Amino acid sequence: MVIMGIDPGFAITGYGVVKYEGNKFSVVDYGVITTEASVELPKRLLFLNDGLEKLIKQYSPQAISVEELFFNKNIKTALAVGHGRGVAMLAAAKSGVDVFEYTPLQVKQSVVGYGRADKNQMQQMVRIILNLPEIPKPDDAADALAVAICHGHSHRMNALGTRERKG
Repeated sequence: MVIMGIDPGFAITGYGVVKYEGNKFSVVDYGVITTEASVELPKRLLFLNDGLEKLIKQYSPQAISVEELFFNKNIKTALAVGHGRGVAMLAAAKSGVDVFEYTPLQVKQSVVGYGRADKNQMQQMVRIILNLPEIPKPDDAADALAVAICHGHSHRMNALGTRERKG
């Protein structure tokens, strides 16, 4: 199964594409889509949408997982991130691929085993799970890979639960 993870943002949106076969993950690609602060909002959103649609078409994921918005104290930042998240959700939905959402707590619990893990713990586990020589950079790309890993684990647990109920 090919899974695309998205860490939505406005200035920077991270993406990570992984292959999950058996119980093993491997990296297909990861990176970020950045928008320029000097460009007006509608054009930044269009650029983000076009970039995500291109990646979805290029990698043909079977699932797209998007991190839910973590509300912080800065309402202006939260609204800006919300714009990016909305574009990510729309691009994913337009593709016809199943879209899944995970909270930061769920991602940390799935990847590290502890919902209050710090950023370094998360990044180290992403590196280990994906058998990478170093932590993926930038942070937004590592976060997107973590969201994709979270979906792989969640999908596997759901499949096991379905099998047990049928068995």
